Amino acid sequence: MPLKLPSRTIVEGRNRAGARAMLKAIGYTDADLAKPIVGIANTWIETMPCNFHLRRLAAKVKEGVRAAGGTPMEFNTIAISDGIVMGTEGMKASLVSREVIADSIELVGRGHMFDALVTLVGCDKTIPAGAMALIRLNVPGILLYGGSIAPGKFEGRDVTIQDVYEGIGAQAAGLITAEQLKGLEDAACPGAGACGGQFTANTMSTVMEFMGLSPAGFNSVPAMDSAKDDVAYRTGQLVMELLERGLCPKDILTRQAFENAIAGVAATGGSTNAVLHLLAMAREAGVPLALDDFDAISARTPLIADLRPSGRYTAVDVHRAGGIPLIVRRLIEAGLVDGDQRTVTGRTLKEEAALAREAPGQDVIRPVSAPLKPTGGLVILKGNLAPDGCVVKITGHERMFHRGPARVFDGEEDAMRAVTAGKIKPNDVVVIRYEGPRGGPGMREMLAVTGALVGEGLGESVALVTDGRFSGATRGLMVGHVAPEAARGGPIAAVNEGDVIVFDIEKRRLDLEVPMEEITRRLSQWREPAPRYQSGVFAKYAALVSSAAEGAITRVRLS
Repeated sequence: MPLKLPSRTIVEGRNRAGARAMLKAIGYTDADLAKPIVGIANTWIETMPCNFHLRRLAAKVKEGVRAAGGTPMEFNTIAISDGIVMGTEGMKASLVSREVIADSIELVGRGHMFDALVTLVGCDKTIPAGAMALIRLNVPGILLYGGSIAPGKFEGRDVTIQDVYEGIGAQAAGLITAEQLKGLEDAACPGAGACGGQFTANTMSTVMEFMGLSPAGFNSVPAMDSAKDDVAYRTGQLVMELLERGLCPKDILTRQAFENAIAGVAATGGSTNAVLHLLAMAREAGVPLALDDFDAISARTPLIADLRPSGRYTAVDVHRAGGIPLIVRRLIEAGLVDGDQRTVTGRTLKEEAALAREAPGQDVIRPVSAPLKPTGGLVILKGNLAPDGCVVKITGHERMFHRGPARVFDGEEDAMRAVTAGKIKPNDVVVIRYEGPRGGPGMREMLAVTGALVGEGLGESVALVTDGRFSGATRGLMVGHVAPEAARGGPIAAVNEGDVIVFDIEKRRLDLEVPMEEITRRLSQWREPAPRYQSGVFAKYAALVSSAAEGAITRVRLS
């Protein structure tokens, strides 16, 4: 154990009598304060199922810390439910919350000088935020994901929140009844836990196991599985072992660890949001990582997990099949992941993956020799519409080429009204702009619009392009993260109604069929719109946020 623990500055010596007196007021003893102090950053909140059960898990983590000779101190931070605020002004808070959560965990960690840290996370932004805070503090730490919700049952099939959003479009188009939509709504989310497909939460949970910040096999245990309590208790013990070894996040998060994580996203058909979050984490860790790296790694990684939104199964099925460690083992054996990277358990990724147990007859996780698709789902496009790049998820069902007229909307609500009113026709290209990191601000997800398009039966004939982003539940030819964004004068700001847009996935191109001179002329007449918020957190964020191509991190502009 380190000779001088950070917490000693807070609790040792004559001059710290006042601090000790205040801590004794809430039950800590001299014996407690003589031990290493472990912060438990809990993202529990009563506004969503994703994090609702984390109080229970926090209690188990603290038991584990105490049993291993430490003193836990739990503290809380905020969370925003993407699924609940989707399609509203409130969705702008989601990506902003990533920075607020990371900042708040970092502040408490720096202020109280914890010797080690466990971050308990659930919904989408809490996971990368918890990791970003661990990287900034760089004390021995573990990230534990609260786990996936179980799938609901409706009309004899498994359903998730994805089915509800697609059901909205289907009901608007008269394909299902209002009673069926209500039935979906009532059945889709049967208890606590994060959204059940390989949407953003489960994608980032996968990332954390591939990177080694979460113990192998811990995250994929479902939220309400009784084994999750045991996992939480063991996490408390493990963080004390990690402190004993003095192993910190920046020791684990090498360039190879980031490449492993990208391979994990590609192999599981994960969310495009992983691009934003991994870029942000890399910036925090000082690891070079660029948009083009995602395309290169995805191109060499086969899709081997048959998961929603495009596949058949949910995260609970992954756990039953053998968990994330089985996927890791498949990729290590194929030479697609570096198994020599260290993890928080003290073992290498290869050693952890060797412990995976495959369920007999499972077909959720394919062999690398018989993949669902020979390449992964993350594709980076560039062209005159996205000079700095944009992201699309291709899982084998999408068209590889589309050419159609632009239907231009300067905000998500206008686009949603057009979709549900039946004004979008086959072959159209829906353009939603001024929804980027600065322009939104906050880069809203477009699941309401994309789900409605699919639900109306337009998923195979309509494309969408936005400087906003997508839910991990989005499917179809939907291109997001267009950079530069409209609010920064990117070419997407120059698109006019009826302009032809061409998607060429094989050539990695997204182009506006308008002469460059005309695009330049239009942009010369463009004027940056006034900020949508003049004060408060959104105004601060818009002033500080970087491009989506840089992970949409907030930066202090030093002069």
